[in-house]
Amino acid sequence: EMQEAEVVEKNAQENYEKMTEDASAKRTADSKSITEKSDAKASTEESLQTEKENKKGLQKEHMAVLELLQALHGECDWLISNYDARKEARTGEIDALKQAKDVLNGADYALLQ
Repeated sequence: EMQEAEVVEKNAQENYEKMTEDASAKRTADSKSITEKSDAKASTEESLQTEKENKKGLQKEHMAVLELLQALHGECDWLISNYDARKEARTGEIDALKQAKDVLNGADYALLQ
């Protein structure tokens, strides 16, 4: 009976030591895993911050482009809406310049009026 108790005690001690070694190895592995994950997290957070700053810059650039587009659209709308009036004014200017040129070449428009 004493010998059986010693064998049981020895097996229990071996199991305890094995369990202690396994737990130590697991703690080491977990510690290494935590360190690696912390490094990865820090790197990811840094990338996130960089991308947020890039996003802000791109948003400002996008807004500037939209404002320019709106301004150009307004100018184009004005040109289109006033095209006929501007065409008439140019035609009148061309006619006036032709008459002035003719007068300089000796034509007399006083009789025509």
